[in-house]
Amino acid sequence: MRPLLLLFVLASSAAAQAKHPFTFEDMMKLKRVGEPVPSPNGQWVAFSVVDVSLEANTKIPHIWIVPLSADATPVGTTINHVGTAAPGRSGEPSSPGSIEREILPDQDSDRPRWSPDSKHFLFLSSNNSNPKDLGQQIWIADFDTTNGTVIATHRLTSIPTEADGPIWSPDGKNIVFVSNVDPECTGSPDEAAACNAKKLDEAAKSKVKAQIFTRLLYRHWNAYKEGKRNHLFVVPADGGSLGNVTPRDLTPGDFDSPVFSLGGQDNYAISPDGQELCYTSNHDKDEATSTNNDLWTVPINTHVAAGASPASSSQAQPKNITADNPASDSTPLYSPDGKYIAYRTQKRPGYEADRFRLMLYDRNAREKKDLTEYWDRWIGTFTWYKDSKGIFFVDEHAGVADIQHISDVRVSSEEIGPLDAGRKRTMVYDVLLPRGSIQPPQTEPRDSWRDKGYDDDLSFTPDGESILFTRMSIYAPGEIYIDDRVRVGKIVPSSKPLTHMNDGVLSQVDMTPFLTFWFEGSEKAEVQGFLVRPPNFDPTKKYPVKLLIHGGPQGAWGDEWSYRWNAELFAANGYVVLMINPRGSTGYGQKFIDDINGDWGGRAFEDIMKGLDYAEQHYGFIDKDRECALGASYGGYMINWILGHTDRFKCLVSHDGMFNTESAWGTTEELWFNSWEFQGKPWTNREGYRKWSPHLSAQNFKTPTLVIHGQKDYRLDVSEGLQLFTTLQEMNVPSKMLYFPDEGHWVLKPQNSQLWYKTVNDWVDQWLKPSPSH
Repeated sequence: MRPLLLLFVLASSAAAQAKHPFTFEDMMKLKRVGEPVPSPNGQWVAFSVVDVSLEANTKIPHIWIVPLSADATPVGTTINHVGTAAPGRSGEPSSPGSIEREILPDQDSDRPRWSPDSKHFLFLSSNNSNPKDLGQQIWIADFDTTNGTVIATHRLTSIPTEADGPIWSPDGKNIVFVSNVDPECTGSPDEAAACNAKKLDEAAKSKVKAQIFTRLLYRHWNAYKEGKRNHLFVVPADGGSLGNVTPRDLTPGDFDSPVFSLGGQDNYAISPDGQELCYTSNHDKDEATSTNNDLWTVPINTHVAAGASPASSSQAQPKNITADNPASDSTPLYSPDGKYIAYRTQKRPGYEADRFRLMLYDRNAREKKDLTEYWDRWIGTFTWYKDSKGIFFVDEHAGVADIQHISDVRVSSEEIGPLDAGRKRTMVYDVLLPRGSIQPPQTEPRDSWRDKGYDDDLSFTPDGESILFTRMSIYAPGEIYIDDRVRVGKIVPSSKPLTHMNDGVLSQVDMTPFLTFWFEGSEKAEVQGFLVRPPNFDPTKKYPVKLLIHGGPQGAWGDEWSYRWNAELFAANGYVVLMINPRGSTGYGQKFIDDINGDWGGRAFEDIMKGLDYAEQHYGFIDKDRECALGASYGGYMINWILGHTDRFKCLVSHDGMFNTESAWGTTEELWFNSWEFQGKPWTNREGYRKWSPHLSAQNFKTPTLVIHGQKDYRLDVSEGLQLFTTLQEMNVPSKMLYFPDEGHWVLKPQNSQLWYKTVNDWVDQWLKPSPSH
């Protein structure tokens, strides 16, 4: 062997040996990359990056940029790209040879949005120079487009109720944002701001913290609403440069405008001429039982008189453009030519997991068209092509999420004739896994499978030649990618990463291939499962199993990254990790989702058990005598159901799970969810609630169970976890409870997350691994 070749082989071997199993500390070192925001001049992409400090117990965002025109990596580079060094700080690139740079290192900064001339960008920050803490406000950065540097920053808003979600109007004149205000504070902008400031100050100083409720949805997700409402405000982009122009409320009234959202695409948008705002709001009397979100439009330069009713006001009134649909309409987005508004819609009132369709509204003709009438999957993030004739959208299926394209979206049938499923729905990136028959178990992952991951956060480069998006996989958190396949005639795959924020950390970590399999579930349905093997895997050995059950129930496992339920981290200490997508899971058609309605412990339970049976029979390295099941939310419910219906597991972990279906109905906030899933209210369909309530099978509880719950979880109240733990203790079942007084439905604080993983893994080890004495 030649000396140079020998050195290369030895170096490669040493590098492989240097890799270590993935740890929680590794995960906390990873940078969390936000959506790509291309500058209008086509030179730069701005994005936020969250830095996590385990020691300080903080998560702080900062804004980075990367040049858009640079050919950073060769075509075909996969999401498992290996880097050379850990990301840097303070204006340094993320790794040697990389081109990303942090541009606001001395200030927390989030959600960049460019001005139309690319010479400025908006961002959110709590770094206020005012001695009085103003909380999160909107700032503007002056930007040198040639050098890609920030020249200066200044605070735009000083609103006492803080600011969120800013967007720049396409004409560059105004900035629209969201603030959570008291709807009783009316009058001029200055009077309303003073009223809100006074109420906030009085509440902070008062020794009485009691609240009075007069209607439902008084708390939501993880916070009490305290009578506040989301309203959309406008402030001039120039006149407010010193914070001396009071923002004006565009959506006064006792409604949330926009509606509550856990993330994703904005629920509001500005028309290309900068004159109109479209937003999502629910005006039903009982919001706790309603999913009837509608799209409303209002002029930006005239506004409704504060506190005035539509009948009495001479000012321009908001117009409801989707009043004909009693279910949800959301995420409006104007076409570049201003003729249309595209949005997502659902058809069945009260059902938050109904199929998300892509709709089109013609602003002049006031006509609507369902663009995805024949598309039996959910529409995710979407964006317009620059010619206003095409829409690209994200579509989840069979454990991946990729980008699809509708080629002609004009509404009028006189223009293009009837829309049909074929001619008007050209699928650009369709990588659906082969289906139609039960597939044999795979010993190695398919290359096409491993490289896909989950795509999201779509935006086009200004020239329309390429599309930007984020992509994550089970091997790596999101990075920004670019693909120029949108060019006419380009058919060769050309996705490549534009950022490499986490290459350094991931290059040192040993992660194992991700396998997928299909099996016959309940009623002979085709069901998909996934498997992750431990590092240093030896197929001749037997490994204990962690079976993960996802939440929702309208959710899914797949080739995606998670900080809260990370399959690679669960496998890292010597476990095979199994994940099944049972009935109710998304990505397999609407009927597959609907099959769980009114059947929570039925088909889904059978699917999960049959999936475990299949894995035991086809993967000889699984030790079927050492298995533990873990789940959160609906997954927690399923763990509680398993407690009373099978003894096959050696231990269980139930996080934020429903235990008593009747009490859960009365303590949750979004009443539409339980009423739909259990097909009525407890007094109208008590049998339906009691049939699927885990607490009524308590006499069968035997399996050692770890219970986890957060005090601020208002989706599934902490009383559900307390009831479960009390029952386990009374039944003398080995049990432990991990209680978080400062967390909601998710465990988000870094040190709490560290305790969560340690407690969970220690509990599983206690029951599945032999003691040191053996």
